[in-house]
Amino acid sequence: MDKKMKTTLGVVAAVVALVIGFLLYTMREQMLESQQMLELAEMDKREMENEYEQFAMQYNEMMTQINNDSLAAQLEQEQKRTEELLEELRRVKSSDAAEIMRLKKELATLREVLRSYVMQIDSLNRMNEALTQENSNLKTQNQQAQQHISNLSSENESLSDKVAIASQLDATGIVVEARNKKGKEAKRIKDVRKFAISFNISRNVTTATGIRTIYVRISTPTGDVLSKGGTFAYENRQLEYSIRKDIEYTGEEQSVQVFWDVAEALSAGNYRVDIFADGHNIGTTSFTFNK
Repeated sequence: MDKKMKTTLGVVAAVVALVIGFLLYTMREQMLESQQMLELAEMDKREMENEYEQFAMQYNEMMTQINNDSLAAQLEQEQKRTEELLEELRRVKSSDAAEIMRLKKELATLREVLRSYVMQIDSLNRMNEALTQENSNLKTQNQQAQQHISNLSSENESLSDKVAIASQLDATGIVVEARNKKGKEAKRIKDVRKFAISFNISRNVTTATGIRTIYVRISTPTGDVLSKGGTFAYENRQLEYSIRKDIEYTGEEQSVQVFWDVAEALSAGNYRVDIFADGHNIGTTSFTFNK
């Protein structure tokens, strides 16, 4: 073998080694990104399990505080349904996005049902408190009436804690639109210049009104987050967000729309949008882009 041939083979071997090294590096990065996505999904599932468990416990507590057999039967039925959904969630793998999404929607429905019962029982207790107060004014020496007032005060404190849990916001009707440079719907991923994300914050009379900060997090098919570097606190860690928006929440349903200007090359595949407020994931959706 002459010297020229040896040189050529050496160059080819070096190029092959570089290509193999690059491929190994790329595969390692993709595995790390997939692991991060799985960890976020597992965290999301754990939070859902905690909420299901809290809801089941609250139904049990409320049943001990009422003397209405009909209402107690309804609460028992809702508790059983909550426990059944919790068992379904525990059996679901964190990677099963469709099933997790279904159970998250079920969780939002359960939260609304729980709020209605909390308000109903709170209203009954307020009526009882008013009647007891009237009786106390007429019979100030009646020790039994005084003890009844004390018991109602303890029950109202317990209900206040339940109202705090039921006051979590919900984002519904999430719609993501990909637009081209003319502001029209983009048919191909290479034409996307902006994401327009719209959703509704549900009516919730149990939560405090005022300024609320909404964080929107857009995850790419590779697990990256479209972000400018901003972070927020969630589950004792800092997560990157794509968009932040402050809203004036009045307790009534209101529409919110935010935008993300695309400044990087996008890849085809499944994208995920998570919406956060007050340290909770209040809504999730996904969409797919083909080439």
